[in-house]
Amino acid sequence: MQHAVPDRSASSGTRRAWAALATVVLVAGCGGGGGGGSAASSPALAASADAQHCSASNPFRFDATAATSPGDLATEKRWLRAYMDAAYLWYREIPVVDAAAPSFSADTAAGFYPSIDNYFAALKTPQVTVSGRAKDEFSFTYPTRLWRQLSQSGITLGYGIEWSLQSAAPPRNIRIAYVEPSSPAADAGLQRGDTLVSVNGVSADDGTDAGVELLNAALFPTAVGTYGFNFSRNGSALPAQVFTAGYIVKQPVLQTQVLDVGGQRVGYIVFNDHVIPSEAQLIAAVQTLAAVGVSDLVLDLRYNGGGYLYIASELAYMIAGPARTAGRAFERLRYNDKRSAENVTEPFRNVSCLLNSSFNCTSVQPLPTLDLGRVYVLASGSTCSASESLVNSLRGVDVEVHLIGGRTCGKPYGFTARDNCGISYFPIEFQGVNDKGFGDYADGFAPACEAGDDLSQPLGAATEGQLAAALYLRANGSCAPPVAVTTGSTTARARLMLRGPARENRIFAPQLR
Repeated sequence: MQHAVPDRSASSGTRRAWAALATVVLVAGCGGGGGGGSAASSPALAASADAQHCSASNPFRFDATAATSPGDLATEKRWLRAYMDAAYLWYREIPVVDAAAPSFSADTAAGFYPSIDNYFAALKTPQVTVSGRAKDEFSFTYPTRLWRQLSQSGITLGYGIEWSLQSAAPPRNIRIAYVEPSSPAADAGLQRGDTLVSVNGVSADDGTDAGVELLNAALFPTAVGTYGFNFSRNGSALPAQVFTAGYIVKQPVLQTQVLDVGGQRVGYIVFNDHVIPSEAQLIAAVQTLAAVGVSDLVLDLRYNGGGYLYIASELAYMIAGPARTAGRAFERLRYNDKRSAENVTEPFRNVSCLLNSSFNCTSVQPLPTLDLGRVYVLASGSTCSASESLVNSLRGVDVEVHLIGGRTCGKPYGFTARDNCGISYFPIEFQGVNDKGFGDYADGFAPACEAGDDLSQPLGAATEGQLAAALYLRANGSCAPPVAVTTGSTTARARLMLRGPARENRIFAPQLR
């Protein structure tokens, strides 16, 4: 996801992904707070004298969440280093970094954001996991205003298209995974599975720096702008479309269905983002399924990168019910040794909250439940963070969770995060473990049955690859025979979604405890 700065610089993770599009699959981002957290009350994160002292070159300073004072880039970097030393889970592994290095020091309108973003990236641990992955693929920065729009209201800038790709190297096969209802893309008749051919005449397989920059700007707009798109469907060209990027209100619970499977009722929910508006939509979905007495649930999380932890906790309770969750931990959060007093337990939440913009609960009511001892979860490399927490925590109370699809992203970490001068910083702050103490899934959860994301079929169709595989497993107790799929290998830990790091996260809101 690019940021709204004069030179259109992207966040460090996404910028590297697009620049090296021929060799890597996609950003391995994750998100965090910016809209609340324990930072202000933490003894280890006591207010710094440099806090909210902002450079005049910082284009985001007017969106700061507290009063600001004049400063410069050096002041903001001093605050950032102090924050990382206190908050970062792996603060002992921060490398020696010269804050005055040229790549961190352009205190100009064009250079400010790249400078501080590069400095933040340089402070991350350089260690790798046993499998050779970067230990910290996830920490990132994001403009506070944009983060609040996304996390609190489900608002994002775009056209209503969720993108997917098969390969980082041409042919990339960039396709539409789904379309948001009532969006410009929906109004234009675009559908899941449509293939991007070109943007402003530039091929979707262009490998030049200029071409990749244009694709990045068009697919991830950071300001209102107009682009010409060409798509194809089943090999045939569709009419050209001209879209002006605008603010789209996402529908995080995209579908709720009751499937008649051999005379039994099976619930199906497509859940795409743990953002604040999703809570009410999830409650309504579960009420619908509970009213007809579904015997099983297929929960489609293949596109869900996570979000607020309390929403995952509520959904887990609504699936499992009170008997399985009473007195049990949804997730235990473990901070660094400077912050051990902040280690807390997130419970299975059995009442609603319905947060408002001031982060106050507006409706505390008992949640509906399905009281299920098993659930079928559709997953992919884009199933991340709070979504993985949902899987892990249900398993922690002995709910059978059958994963169908691909290996999940592998992010047992999260944030409370903090704003400074209109930029929200998201260093990894804690690791989460379930009621049994398990939280070691940095390489993701492997599926019980592999199945591809079948872009040739609508979501919710009984013939769609992943849903069909789940129904087969339910009926036969074994995996369906493998079939050809449209999105490549399901065994590799590939990012199949083109989206920014703010869409893949595990956010703790301690004020809700």
